Amino acid sequence: MELAIKIFQFILSISILVILHELGHFLPAKYFKTKVEKFYLFFDPWFSLAKKKIGETEYGIGWLPFGGYVKIAGMVDESMDTEQLKQPAQPWEFRAKPAWQRLIIMLGGVTVNFFLAWIIYGCLSFFNGETSFDTAKVDAPMNYTSVAKGMGFQDGDKILKVDGKTQNNLDKLALDVLLSDEITVLRNGKEVTFPTNDDGKAMAFRDENPKAFLTPRFPAVIDTIVNAKTAAAGLKVGDQIVSVNQHKINYYDELTGEITKNAGKNINVEVLRAGTTQPLVLEVSKDGTIGVSSYKQMTKFYETKHFSFGESIGRGFTRSIESLTYQVKQFKLIFNKKVQGYKKVGGPLAIIKNMPVDKARDGSVSIDWTAFWSFTAMFSVWLAFLNLIPIPGLDGGHVIFTLYEMIVGKPVPQKILENAQMVGVIFLLGLMLLIFGSDIFKMVTGGF
Repeated sequence: MELAIKIFQFILSISILVILHELGHFLPAKYFKTKVEKFYLFFDPWFSLAKKKIGETEYGIGWLPFGGYVKIAGMVDESMDTEQLKQPAQPWEFRAKPAWQRLIIMLGGVTVNFFLAWIIYGCLSFFNGETSFDTAKVDAPMNYTSVAKGMGFQDGDKILKVDGKTQNNLDKLALDVLLSDEITVLRNGKEVTFPTNDDGKAMAFRDENPKAFLTPRFPAVIDTIVNAKTAAAGLKVGDQIVSVNQHKINYYDELTGEITKNAGKNINVEVLRAGTTQPLVLEVSKDGTIGVSSYKQMTKFYETKHFSFGESIGRGFTRSIESLTYQVKQFKLIFNKKVQGYKKVGGPLAIIKNMPVDKARDGSVSIDWTAFWSFTAMFSVWLAFLNLIPIPGLDGGHVIFTLYEMIVGKPVPQKILENAQMVGVIFLLGLMLLIFGSDIFKMVTGGF
């Protein structure tokens, strides 16, 4: 059931993005009286799942879910149908239109993608607000794993700035650190700035959750007990565990570390209760747990900010730019020789696996609509950026050739357009096969 919901979300999100992107090309083309021969959701090599011709345009659904397209008469596109181009240009063809009109038609898709992200982010801010973990409210230093120490952090460091900027949102802080060049911390009472080590970043990317190297610290005050044996041994909600086998415990992460080391054994603990310490003997399971939690106290560090309608408009724009900036910055990790972030790049199967779902306590699974729309907005602005890359076969390739014509005063020769389009299509098909093949390889070898 969970897989079915994830697949449905992926198809729904992609369908929304593709239809609106192609509508961004379709509407200005029709406005400028350019003939649109096809409007397709997904690609239809050899056959389509459904199609219907209305007026001069055939609307359909293809079977290959890698995007979609509008086929505009008189345009060199991914169909590589050049027979029409051998004939004299007709007034209703793309090639017969002024360069500025062709430029608007080609930029229509990415424009719609960006505005869609803007609208979604704005609506999310207005209706849901924005909830974040405020690290400024935490007095204790962060818990730095071996990965964080590999980047240059030391126990006791308090992060002040990342690349010269303050960041108090925990989720963004971890990502900022991964993308950073230098960190400024308060270390032993002094400000220290150090370059972030790529070796540590490489270690982070080998973990299933690359951002898990940075977690807030809080006392080991027990707020939940689910193990009957632990409760029977005398541990109570509100107790603070201060030592395990005579090892002093200051924070909850230190407690879990000591418990894990004693899997399958009994441990001697001291708890602070009503101002006095009491000794207890607790049984640790073979899995290295005692069935307790201390995370409810973290709720006081979360903050939800609400926005008025007017504020949400500006916030939607800002979030779109932030999303795009983060994604573009990640390129330097993807192509970094040490970090090798490209190994984390996934295609459709990886995206489906990571689609968000809402899991209830009874085990039922449903769509987390807030997460779904957040993903759709992020993916929309990402598609806008990717389509602007000047590669023949993408909108950016057509835009570059059109801008060249507007600057030089004459069009690029038709043969060059055709050859460039062919090279671009082959490159993009090869890239899709590589990404999809990587997904299959990871699935077969357990790399997901």
